[in-house]
Amino acid sequence: MSTNDENFNCRTEEEKSGPAFEKTDEVSSDSEDESVYGAIAGKLNIPDNWPPLAAHPPKKYYFWQINGPGNIDLDGIATQPSVFDDPEKARLHQPTEKYENLHRLDPRERWTWREEIKLVRKIDLRIMVWVAFMFMALQLDRGNISQAVADNMLTDLDFSTNVFNNGNSIFKAVFLVSEVPSQLISKKLGPDRWIPIQMVLWSAVAMSQYGLQSKAGFYITRALLGALEGGFIADVCLYLSYFYTSIELPVRLAYFWAALTLSDICAAFMGFGILHMRGVHGKEGWRWLFLIEGGITMAIGLLSALLMPPSPTKTASWFRGKNGWFTEREEKIIVNRVLRDDPNKGDMHNRQALNFRMLWDSLCDFDLWPIYLIGLVFGMPSSPVGTYLTLTFRGLGFTTLQTTLLVLPQQLLSLVTLLAITYLSQMTNERSYMGILAQLMHLGYMIPLRIFSQTTNRWVRYSIVSLFLASPSTHAIQVGWTSRNSNTVRTRTLSAAMYNMFCQLSGIISSYIYRADDAPLYHRGNSDILGILAMNLVIYAGVKVYYVTRNKRRERIWNAFTEEERRQYLLTTTDKGNKRLDFRFAH
Repeated sequence: MSTNDENFNCRTEEEKSGPAFEKTDEVSSDSEDESVYGAIAGKLNIPDNWPPLAAHPPKKYYFWQINGPGNIDLDGIATQPSVFDDPEKARLHQPTEKYENLHRLDPRERWTWREEIKLVRKIDLRIMVWVAFMFMALQLDRGNISQAVADNMLTDLDFSTNVFNNGNSIFKAVFLVSEVPSQLISKKLGPDRWIPIQMVLWSAVAMSQYGLQSKAGFYITRALLGALEGGFIADVCLYLSYFYTSIELPVRLAYFWAALTLSDICAAFMGFGILHMRGVHGKEGWRWLFLIEGGITMAIGLLSALLMPPSPTKTASWFRGKNGWFTEREEKIIVNRVLRDDPNKGDMHNRQALNFRMLWDSLCDFDLWPIYLIGLVFGMPSSPVGTYLTLTFRGLGFTTLQTTLLVLPQQLLSLVTLLAITYLSQMTNERSYMGILAQLMHLGYMIPLRIFSQTTNRWVRYSIVSLFLASPSTHAIQVGWTSRNSNTVRTRTLSAAMYNMFCQLSGIISSYIYRADDAPLYHRGNSDILGILAMNLVIYAGVKVYYVTRNKRRERIWNAFTEEERRQYLLTTTDKGNKRLDFRFAH
């Protein structure tokens, strides 16, 4: 370790965050944005004996390596180079004066890998774990309809399969159209306020399904659930981006979706017990399922109002403690590492509403539409198979209890494949190729499903269906991909919602792939799925080519500039976010 590093590590906490980091008098007073720039201008003069920046980019390591990768000097400097190291560029990328964490931004801040790894684990524990619980609650109320169907809900209410399809389509359609409005509300109120409100409201609707009697009631509750749950996932993705870098976010999102699988597993065991309440007070088991699981979600929603801090620097409260979760030193590390990774995260307050121009510009960002297209098509093959999974198993002769237990192996395996492909994407920095790999695996299992007959052994059919659904999902990769290619808070706010809207539209379309007159083998539907899988391979390859071509074109223009021309571009350009010539798309 260098002498400078030793000097840094020998400093006390007070010295690391003391007078040397405070604003000096060397602040320009001849510009309109003096108040903003002044917050960091006095911190741009680096002392001669100050530790240098990190000699290498962040090391990628697996979640089981608690202390980080073994080939890294934990006491070495982890601070990554950024635009804030150049006073001229720092002025161009200065956060807005409304940015809630501005007081913790200090371009001179240095920290070690040991500090960073420990802090990221702390963020995981404080933020990510509870977010996972919230997502599990979402899945309880969103997914228990399948268990209710397995408990003969359709027969009890005299509903046909098409009524069930219509209800699912209504849910997904309303879920879809509520995505953007929900994001706009979240951006105005702050996700720490809006998400708990959403959860409490939808849990009340979920509990009301206890009294379902008619098709109209079924359709109304599905619509209300869609309206209130819509935007939740995009809201949470935006919230997590306040705490994590672009490298870390996709893996955290993978755990986010892994919580969905864990929720399904827990729900299977809960459902087994709750559905045996059939006959209690003369009510069917599925009614108790809606009531009890809705109550669990309401409890989590109420706790979320107390456990979700607005930002890394505003964690103090009567419930979270008057000193908050993070020390001043930790707050500085969180803010500086996030802004060094993406300076555009400081261009809005986390409770600042989007105006119409921001909304329109974000919706018209054509460079994100290739990912939206992927969101539309990638989940189509597995959606109908998953929706009809319990009915398929019942049709194979398995009892309700057996069906509940037989879905567990597939759910556990899908959790493993989700994390595996996300880590593979992180290690290789590839996204499109991961999508192609996942679609090829689905294709390999769909071919036998298409040719199976009624005489095929039921355990063979069970195994292939389970392996098909356990094939890896690239959903987490693509949400992180959307965030990475947005490059501004306003675009990131809308792009997460837009991507999820296309995913929901995919669900609406795919709900009509399996039809009642095609049961029980769904040969026609499986033929359609084979065609969709082939199409998806072409789309992923096309998106890869698109982004590579865009990057090469920008690279040619940028390399043709002289150093002075590059400097002038950075000083005078009106290009923003992913439209800047110095921005490169992930692919």
